[in-house]
Amino acid sequence: MVIPKQHGAWAMLIIPFLFGIDIGQATWLHFPLFVAWFFLYLATYIWMLVVKKQATAHHKKWLAIYTFVALIFVAIPLAYKPTLVYFGLAMVPFFVVNIYFAKKKKERSFTNDVAAIMNFSLGGVGSYYVGTGAIDEKALFLFVASVLFFVGSTFYVKTMIREKNNPRYKWASWVFHIGLIVACIAAGHGWLALAYVPSGLRAMYFYGKAMSIKKVGIYEIVNAVYFALVIIMFY
Repeated sequence: MVIPKQHGAWAMLIIPFLFGIDIGQATWLHFPLFVAWFFLYLATYIWMLVVKKQATAHHKKWLAIYTFVALIFVAIPLAYKPTLVYFGLAMVPFFVVNIYFAKKKKERSFTNDVAAIMNFSLGGVGSYYVGTGAIDEKALFLFVASVLFFVGSTFYVKTMIREKNNPRYKWASWVFHIGLIVACIAAGHGWLALAYVPSGLRAMYFYGKAMSIKKVGIYEIVNAVYFALVIIMFY
């Protein structure tokens, strides 16, 4: 098998989808939809290698397998809710952005990361829709909450690794996290601010400290689990 090396993407793949189930309505269609979502992610990872002309015959074999499995399983929820196809269409522009940066070999670009976050979060909205058949304020909430959390995560990881000596990234990260918490409180959603407080604290406390990539990733997984639990328990 070919497994993506971007470990942080797993949280982006799973958490918004779980929000869609928890905030929306659980249905058996979530199972084939998630299987399709999972294998689509695996396929797109290899597709980016193809774009960069780094894919081997082994990669291409698994690209075909992953794509086939994704198509088989997505056909099930599509048969019941054909309008799910619109979510796929909504993801195309962001996927094009990812392809552009892959061709330029600038996958670490902040813009590229945000485009990927948008698609992962749209997956959460699709999960919500397959259970409720609606796009309402709850769907908008899970989308925005997911995007904001993972954008903050992107800021944090960059300031700890690739942009650790870039003061502009430091201040952008700090302003983003503090502003997010203040905005939640000002809007009367103190409980939501609690979901983002650890993100703000770790962005400032860990900045400038020597830390291995593995440790940065472990802390971020813990933070993502905390964020997910707060949303699931209080919303």
